[in-house]
Amino acid sequence: MSSVLELKNIHKVFNAGTVDEAVIFNDFNFTVEEGSFISIVGSNGSGKTTLLNLICGTDHVNGGQVVFDGRDITNLAEYKRAAFIGRVFQNPQMGTCPDLTIIENMALADNKGGSFGLLPAVNKKRIDYYRSLVSECGMGLENRMNVKVGALSGGQRQALALVIANMTDIKLLILDEHTAALDPKTSENVMMLTDKLVKEKKITTLMVTHNLRFALEYGDRIVMMHEGSIVLDKSGADKQALVIDDLLKIFNQISIECGN
Repeated sequence: MSSVLELKNIHKVFNAGTVDEAVIFNDFNFTVEEGSFISIVGSNGSGKTTLLNLICGTDHVNGGQVVFDGRDITNLAEYKRAAFIGRVFQNPQMGTCPDLTIIENMALADNKGGSFGLLPAVNKKRIDYYRSLVSECGMGLENRMNVKVGALSGGQRQALALVIANMTDIKLLILDEHTAALDPKTSENVMMLTDKLVKEKKITTLMVTHNLRFALEYGDRIVMMHEGSIVLDKSGADKQALVIDDLLKIFNQISIECGN
């Protein structure tokens, strides 16, 4: 299996040269195999979100190299990376435009990378296509195509964001705590939809989550981070053998070592 993403000897520091200087990564290496579904866990401040931001181009490295599909994208702008990287955020209000309808949001996504213009993209054939996509969410969105997205529930918006992120031919899906703001039942529904979309499209996926059960139940690899380092990396049968208590023991051990 070939790698689709490589972070090589990454160095990332915030507020360099000040009293607030914070080194997040120092000589950090991480490889993502094509077609894998990786769950990333770790305490607050472990570097999970910074890792996603460096991959997406929201933040840039101070040293090292980001290689995607054999191409050096270290200095590539975030909007250019969005052509092949899709991201669903924790906040249901991000990733969609609340003042536009479901149809208009999907038309914008459909036209990503092309010339701007909603109306030419929205014809009956495309609307039927959009309706078929959202019908797979099982939330009745296909009957609310002309409703503004701001009027949808958090779960409905996350489901729509998932569909939108997968509409174009992306090669990597980033899930940034995408169920954290949802109630337990809705979280389960969104995770099942996530798993269905990932498997159907065979898309390489990175999921940051605080839900240890989701981290173990979904995907084929689990990575635990602490203070900018990987302290656990299991895949295949080794991952399947893990239980939540195993992860909690590692968290507790880290906490003891840090004096907490």
